[in-house]
Amino acid sequence: MVAPNLKTETLSLMDRRRTIEAEMDAIIARLSQPGGPGVSATLVDPEGFPRSDIDIPAVRADRNRLAELRNDYRDIASKIEKGLHALHSARLTSNVSSSPKSSEADTPASSHGILPADTATAMDVGMITSGPFAIIDEIADASPAAEDGLQLGDQILKFGNVESGDQLLPRLSSELQCNQGNAIPVVVLRHGTPINFSVTPRQWHGLGLLGCHFRIL
Repeated sequence: MVAPNLKTETLSLMDRRRTIEAEMDAIIARLSQPGGPGVSATLVDPEGFPRSDIDIPAVRADRNRLAELRNDYRDIASKIEKGLHALHSARLTSNVSSSPKSSEADTPASSHGILPADTATAMDVGMITSGPFAIIDEIADASPAAEDGLQLGDQILKFGNVESGDQLLPRLSSELQCNQGNAIPVVVLRHGTPINFSVTPRQWHGLGLLGCHFRIL
């Protein structure tokens, strides 16, 4: 039996996640402005002295705060995923209980594993995402994108901290660079069905960290 307040708690976590995303976006934009050090570039000049053109204490404070926010984001994202799984399982149980004569032929495909394991969970993603903002129009064979599950024609609903808004390509690029070697949660629309999984940007024999191209819609 799912606690009555689970949905409220999950929605509250989603609100918290949006707040974290907004603060992370603001910090990344501040660090990545023209002449800025970015989120990971060195703070010393070619001679090994502290750079005189930036406020090093402020940069370090921003980077430390960004690291804290990323940890909070991962923790909250995990709790949200568990909450959505629980809510979906309760809904399936309720449907089965109210339809005792349903046959296997009437059972949703997702319960038979025909769709990816996280597809059913992603059905609830509509509560937190707007329409797709980009589409995968190129993808290389044996690329990280292909190996991790992205497909040609996938429409991106959410890519890590990027969901919609302005400066999408720079934000997507920053998301990849900042998370090299780390899994990024992704929600795509594939043949009309939301699918939730993760991709890990990494070095490979081809170009880029994923080996695919995002076309902004």
